[in-house]
Amino acid sequence: MAGGASVLEDGSVLSRIDQKLHKIEGWLALISGVGVFMLMVLAVYSVGGRNMFNRPMPGYVDWIEQLLPVIAFLGIAYTQRDGGHIRMDIVVGRLNGRVLWAAELITSVVTLILIVLLIWGTWSHFDRAFDMGRPNWSRDSSIDIGIPLWPAKLLVPIAFSVLSLRLLIQIWGYGRALVLGLSEPVSVPMVLSAAEQAADEAAIVSDDDGQEAR
Repeated sequence: MAGGASVLEDGSVLSRIDQKLHKIEGWLALISGVGVFMLMVLAVYSVGGRNMFNRPMPGYVDWIEQLLPVIAFLGIAYTQRDGGHIRMDIVVGRLNGRVLWAAELITSVVTLILIVLLIWGTWSHFDRAFDMGRPNWSRDSSIDIGIPLWPAKLLVPIAFSVLSLRLLIQIWGYGRALVLGLSEPVSVPMVLSAAEQAADEAAIVSDDDGQEAR
Protein backbone atom coordinates (compact mmCIF):
# COMPACT_ATOMS: atom_id res chain seq x y z
CA MET A 1 0.00 0.00 0.00
CA ALA A 2 0.99 3.60 -0.39
CA GLY A 3 2.59 5.30 2.53
CA GLY A 4 2.88 8.97 3.22
CA ALA A 5 4.17 11.13 0.41
CA SER A 6 5.14 14.73 -0.20
CA VAL A 7 5.06 16.74 -3.41
CA LEU A 8 7.86 19.24 -3.95
CA GLU A 9 7.19 22.62 -5.56
CA ASP A 10 9.29 25.33 -7.17
CA GLY A 11 8.84 28.14 -9.70
CA SER A 12 9.11 25.97 -12.82
CA VAL A 13 6.38 25.74 -15.46
CA LEU A 14 5.68 22.13 -14.45
CA SER A 15 5.25 23.07 -10.80
CA ARG A 16 2.97 26.01 -11.62
CA ILE A 17 0.74 23.78 -13.75
CA ASP A 18 0.75 21.20 -10.97
CA GLN A 19 -0.35 23.75 -8.38
CA LYS A 20 -3.16 25.10 -10.57
CA LEU A 21 -4.49 21.61 -11.25
CA HIS A 22 -4.18 20.79 -7.55
CA LYS A 23 -6.62 23.61 -6.74
CA ILE A 24 -9.18 22.02 -9.07
CA GLU A 25 -8.50 18.64 -7.51
CA GLY A 26 -8.99 20.14 -4.06
CA TRP A 27 -12.42 21.52 -4.99
CA LEU A 28 -13.46 18.17 -6.44
CA ALA A 29 -12.27 16.39 -3.30
CA LEU A 30 -14.26 18.89 -1.21
CA ILE A 31 -17.39 18.12 -3.23
CA SER A 32 -16.70 14.43 -2.65
CA GLY A 33 -16.49 15.06 1.09
CA VAL A 34 -19.80 16.95 0.98
CA GLY A 35 -21.25 13.91 -0.78
CA VAL A 36 -20.17 11.70 2.12
CA PHE A 37 -21.80 14.13 4.57
CA MET A 38 -25.01 14.18 2.52
CA LEU A 39 -25.06 10.39 2.50
CA MET A 40 -24.95 10.39 6.31
CA VAL A 41 -27.71 13.00 6.47
CA LEU A 42 -29.92 10.94 4.16
CA ALA A 43 -29.30 7.81 6.24
CA VAL A 44 -30.25 9.60 9.47
CA TYR A 45 -33.34 11.10 7.84
CA SER A 46 -34.48 7.78 6.38
CA VAL A 47 -33.86 5.69 9.50
CA GLY A 48 -35.30 8.38 11.78
CA GLY A 49 -38.41 8.72 9.62
CA ARG A 50 -38.88 4.95 9.57
CA ASN A 51 -38.49 4.48 13.31
CA MET A 52 -40.30 7.58 14.60
CA PHE A 53 -43.00 8.24 12.00
CA ASN A 54 -43.12 4.94 10.07
CA ARG A 55 -42.34 6.98 6.95
CA PRO A 56 -38.90 6.30 5.50
CA MET A 57 -37.43 8.70 2.98
CA PRO A 58 -38.90 8.16 -0.51
CA GLY A 59 -36.30 7.14 -3.08
CA TYR A 60 -33.54 6.62 -0.51
CA VAL A 61 -31.76 4.02 -2.66
CA ASP A 62 -32.14 6.25 -5.74
CA TRP A 63 -30.39 9.16 -4.02
CA ILE A 64 -27.60 6.86 -2.81
CA GLU A 65 -27.04 5.77 -6.42
CA GLN A 66 -26.66 9.44 -7.41
CA LEU A 67 -24.20 10.19 -4.60
CA LEU A 68 -21.94 7.16 -5.04
CA PRO A 69 -20.11 8.52 -8.14
CA VAL A 70 -19.53 11.79 -6.26
CA ILE A 71 -17.99 9.93 -3.34
CA ALA A 72 -16.07 7.32 -5.34
CA PHE A 73 -14.59 9.30 -8.22
CA LEU A 74 -14.29 13.06 -7.60
CA GLY A 75 -11.38 12.68 -5.17
CA ILE A 76 -9.42 10.20 -7.27
CA ALA A 77 -7.07 12.76 -8.90
CA TYR A 78 -6.42 14.47 -5.55
CA THR A 79 -5.36 11.13 -4.09
CA GLN A 80 -3.17 10.37 -7.10
CA ARG A 81 -1.34 13.66 -6.69
CA ASP A 82 -0.37 12.79 -3.11
CA GLY A 83 0.50 9.16 -3.90
CA GLY A 84 -2.36 7.83 -1.79
CA HIS A 85 -3.57 5.01 -4.04
CA ILE A 86 -2.67 1.38 -3.33
CA ARG A 87 0.69 0.44 -4.80
CA MET A 88 3.52 -2.04 -4.29
CA ASP A 89 5.76 0.04 -2.02
CA ILE A 90 7.56 -3.11 -0.95
CA VAL A 91 9.00 -3.21 -4.48
CA VAL A 92 9.18 0.49 -5.34
CA GLY A 93 10.75 1.29 -1.96
CA ARG A 94 13.81 -0.76 -2.89
CA LEU A 95 14.47 1.30 -6.03
CA ASN A 96 16.23 4.63 -6.29
CA GLY A 97 17.65 7.05 -8.82
CA ARG A 98 16.93 6.59 -12.50
CA VAL A 99 15.68 3.02 -11.97
CA LEU A 100 12.96 4.35 -9.66
CA TRP A 101 11.95 7.13 -12.05
CA ALA A 102 11.87 4.69 -14.98
CA ALA A 103 9.59 2.33 -13.02
CA GLU A 104 7.31 5.20 -11.99
CA LEU A 105 7.25 6.51 -15.56
CA ILE A 106 6.26 3.14 -17.01
CA THR A 107 3.48 2.58 -14.48
CA SER A 108 2.17 6.12 -15.02
CA VAL A 109 2.05 5.63 -18.80
CA VAL A 110 0.25 2.30 -18.45
CA THR A 111 -2.21 3.86 -16.00
CA LEU A 112 -2.83 6.77 -18.37
CA ILE A 113 -3.62 4.38 -21.23
CA LEU A 114 -6.10 2.55 -19.00
CA ILE A 115 -7.73 5.81 -17.87
CA VAL A 116 -8.10 7.04 -21.47
CA LEU A 117 -9.92 3.80 -22.31
CA LEU A 118 -12.13 4.27 -19.25
CA ILE A 119 -12.92 7.86 -20.30
CA TRP A 120 -14.02 6.58 -23.70
CA GLY A 121 -16.19 3.85 -22.15
CA THR A 122 -17.78 5.99 -19.43
CA TRP A 123 -18.49 8.83 -21.87
CA SER A 124 -20.28 6.37 -24.14
CA HIS A 125 -22.27 5.19 -21.12
CA PHE A 126 -23.25 8.80 -20.37
CA ASP A 127 -24.08 9.49 -24.01
CA ARG A 128 -26.53 6.60 -24.08
CA ALA A 129 -28.36 8.10 -21.09
CA PHE A 130 -28.45 11.74 -22.29
CA ASP A 131 -30.94 13.08 -24.84
CA MET A 132 -31.86 16.79 -25.02
CA GLY A 133 -35.05 15.89 -26.87
CA ARG A 134 -36.51 13.97 -23.92
CA PRO A 135 -37.95 15.10 -20.57
CA ASN A 136 -35.15 15.93 -18.12
CA TRP A 137 -32.74 15.29 -21.03
CA SER A 138 -32.69 11.66 -20.00
CA ARG A 139 -33.21 8.28 -21.67
CA ASP A 140 -33.14 6.46 -18.33
CA SER A 141 -33.99 7.18 -14.72
CA SER A 142 -33.89 5.56 -11.29
CA ILE A 143 -36.43 2.84 -10.56
CA ASP A 144 -38.19 4.27 -7.50
CA ILE A 145 -38.73 8.03 -7.96
CA GLY A 146 -37.45 8.51 -11.51
CA ILE A 147 -34.31 10.61 -10.95
CA PRO A 148 -32.42 11.19 -14.26
CA LEU A 149 -29.21 9.16 -14.20
CA TRP A 150 -27.13 11.13 -16.72
CA PRO A 151 -25.71 13.65 -14.18
CA ALA A 152 -24.20 10.84 -12.10
CA LYS A 153 -22.89 9.13 -15.24
CA LEU A 154 -21.32 12.39 -16.47
CA LEU A 155 -19.29 12.78 -13.27
CA VAL A 156 -17.25 9.65 -14.01
CA PRO A 157 -15.62 10.75 -17.31
CA ILE A 158 -15.10 14.23 -15.82
CA ALA A 159 -13.25 12.78 -12.83
CA PHE A 160 -11.20 10.47 -15.06
CA SER A 161 -10.33 13.41 -17.34
CA VAL A 162 -8.90 15.34 -14.38
CA LEU A 163 -7.00 12.20 -13.37
CA SER A 164 -5.57 11.93 -16.89
CA LEU A 165 -4.25 15.50 -16.61
CA ARG A 166 -2.67 14.58 -13.28
CA LEU A 167 -1.02 11.54 -14.86
CA LEU A 168 0.32 13.65 -17.73
CA ILE A 169 1.94 15.99 -15.19
CA GLN A 170 3.46 13.05 -13.32
CA ILE A 171 4.74 11.52 -16.57
CA TRP A 172 6.37 14.87 -17.33
CA GLY A 173 7.87 14.98 -13.84
CA TYR A 174 9.17 11.41 -13.88
CA GLY A 175 10.48 11.76 -17.44
CA ARG A 176 12.30 14.97 -16.48
CA ALA A 177 13.80 13.28 -13.42
CA LEU A 178 14.90 10.29 -15.53
CA VAL A 179 16.60 12.40 -18.19
CA LEU A 180 18.25 14.88 -15.83
CA GLY A 181 19.01 12.38 -13.07
CA LEU A 182 17.22 14.45 -10.41
CA SER A 183 17.13 13.23 -6.83
CA GLU A 184 14.10 15.28 -5.78
CA PRO A 185 11.85 16.05 -8.77
CA VAL A 186 8.91 18.41 -8.43
CA SER A 187 5.21 17.68 -9.01
CA VAL A 188 5.46 13.95 -8.27
CA PRO A 189 4.78 12.16 -4.96
CA MET A 190 7.97 11.50 -3.04
CA VAL A 191 7.31 8.45 -0.87
CA LEU A 192 8.36 9.03 2.72
CA SER A 193 9.94 6.43 4.95
CA ALA A 194 8.29 5.41 8.21
CA ALA A 195 10.73 7.61 10.14
CA GLU A 196 10.00 10.62 7.93
CA GLN A 197 6.24 10.08 8.28
CA ALA A 198 6.60 9.92 12.07
CA ALA A 199 8.68 13.11 12.10
CA ASP A 200 6.08 14.95 9.99
CA GLU A 201 3.24 13.77 12.22
CA ALA A 202 5.19 14.85 15.32
CA ALA A 203 5.78 18.28 13.77
CA ILE A 204 2.06 18.67 13.02
CA VAL A 205 1.15 17.71 16.60
CA SER A 206 3.74 20.13 17.97
CA ASP A 207 2.35 22.95 15.82
CA ASP A 208 -1.20 22.20 16.99
CA ASP A 209 -0.10 22.17 20.64
CA GLY A 210 1.71 25.46 20.14
CA GLN A 211 -1.34 27.11 18.64
CA GLU A 212 -3.55 25.87 21.48
CA ALA A 213 -1.08 27.23 24.03
CA ARG A 214 -1.33 30.69 22.45
